[in-house]
Formats: sequence, C-alpha cells, structure tokens
Amino acid sequence: MAAPSVSVIVATRDRPARLLDALASVIAQDTPALEVRIGDDGDVPVVERLPHVPLLELTAVKVRAGHDGAARNAAAAGARGDVLAFLDDRDRWRPDHLAGVVRAFADPALAFAWSDGEIVRGDDGVAPHARVAVMRNAEAATLRAIGGPPPSTWAVRRSLFESLGGFDETLRCAEDHDFVLRALVLTPPRRLPGITVELGARDANDGADEAGEGWRDALARLAARHGLPHLDVRTFGHGASWLGAAR
Repeated sequence: MAAPSVSVIVATRDRPARLLDALASVIAQDTPALEVRIGDDGDVPVVERLPHVPLLELTAVKVRAGHDGAARNAAAAGARGDVLAFLDDRDRWRPDHLAGVVRAFADPALAFAWSDGEIVRGDDGVAPHARVAVMRNAEAATLRAIGGPPPSTWAVRRSLFESLGGFDETLRCAEDHDFVLRALVLTPPRRLPGITVELGARDANDGADEAGEGWRDALARLAARHGLPHLDVRTFGHGASWLGAAR
C-alpha cells in the first residue's frame, strides 16, 4: 500500500517573518509534503512579500475574513493530499513531524490524530526561554472540555475534514474546539508519539479575552450544540499549563 500523501494547510495573517520560519520547518521535514496551501487572511497579499521558496509546491489563497478557520477552509478546499496537516504561521514543526503523520495514517482506520507540542516562549517567538508541554496524556474527556491541542499539532484525513464541512465559520472563536467535538462523534483520535511541534508565543491580543463576549458567546453555543456543561474561557497559555508541565 502506498504511503498517504500530505497537504500542509497554513493559516497566516500579516506575519511574513514568522510565516517564512514556519515554511522553513516544512522544507526541513524528513518526509516531504505533497504541497503547501496557504490561507492568507492578511491585509497585504502574502505572495507579494514572500521570496522564492524552493522545494515546496506553494499555493496561496486570499481570504478576507479575519478568521483562522475561514483561512484554513479556503486553503483546504483545493487540497490533493490524503491527509491534511495544519500549521499556523506562528508555529513550526520539528523535522520528524510529517514522518510520524505518514506512519500513523498508513492505518486506513485512522482519521484524526495530533502530536504533542511545546509552547516556546521568547521575544522572537522561537528562542527557548521557557517551554510548556501541551496535551501530554490528554484523554477524550479532556478533549471535550477544552477542545484539544492547537491545530498546528493536528493531522486529519481529508475525507473526514470534508465530511464535517471543515471549520464552522459562523464561530468567530473556538472553531477548533467545535471541530474536535464534531470529529470525536465520528472517530476516535490518536495521540502520536513524541513532541514534534513548537508553538510560538502569541501576541497579547491573540489570546482569549477573559471578559470577551465573543468567546463567551462561542463557548455557550458549543455547550448547547454538543450537550456540554458550562465551558470556561481559557487562554492558550492557561490551557497549556492545565494540560502540560513546565520543564
């Protein structure tokens, strides 16, 4: 049986330096991707700011939504790979990330998996001033409560992504949590071995606003939609601290 092919789905918004770093981590993979598709949700088209990137088949799709879920959906719409591996522009993969994905998805029964990651805190988003492990030993009940690991750790069989209709673009927040909840109804997830993803420090305005009505409304909708108790608003860092362990 042929190894599954992987389309890399990148969401970006006006962070050209970080995008280049993310793409460099794709180039450095031990196992190459079939293609890289970029959902560009920024004000200036990404193709106007990217130098020539060798060794990658790149396709950029312009989106004007102010919404990572919409950017990912737009990029995934034309994907050819058997598996979609997501990567946000603030994050990067370690060289063995896609090799683990391809090995795991050689099992035709597998449709949704994630790799462990580390939040890498630093002024440049890359320098390892402190690291916090994310999603180590998380179980299904935890996934339902907080939505699981960030999308940059995900690999999703394209057929499952399409059957779920991608991310719900009516949710301005927590669309990744909603996707996990819908996926869990159809398939058991699998945690892949090793820490293979570095999650860049978020800007101050990237996290959930504890008093933000948008987050509270989105989580109330999720709870009602999926029959869950009240869901607390958690920032990216809070979730990591809850699930992982600083080292």
